[in-house]
Formats: sequence, structure tokens, C-alpha cells
Amino acid sequence: MAGMKTSKDYQYSADSEIWNSLKLAIAASSGFKRWLLERDTQFQKLRLDEQVQGYLRETLETLAY
Repeated sequence: MAGMKTSKDYQYSADSEIWNSLKLAIAASSGFKRWLLERDTQFQKLRLDEQVQGYLRETLETLAY
């Protein structure tokens, strides 16, 4: 039955909504904006998803030290 949603579909939908909310909150933060300004213009042309992932990766790597 192609039209039926499974619990996995609903979980993906919920995860996607959470990620979108989190991504927008991070993108609105002053730390992210300052970090993005320090990046080259090629990086600034990436999709917001990729920018936020890069920001989170760098931030977590910095915290790990």
C-alpha cells in the first residue's frame, strides 16, 4: 500500500521539523553570523544546511580541545 505512512515516516517527518527549527535558530544567532562572515565567499554560497553543519562541526571540534 504505497500511500500509507509508517511510524518510520512519521519519525523522519518529526526529525526533519526539529532539524529545520534548530537550523533556523542557529542561523539567527550572532555567533553563527559572525562565524559565517569569517568564511570565504564560496562557503557563503552553500545551502544553509551545509553552513550550519560546518558551523556545528567546527564549534564541536573547538570544544573538544
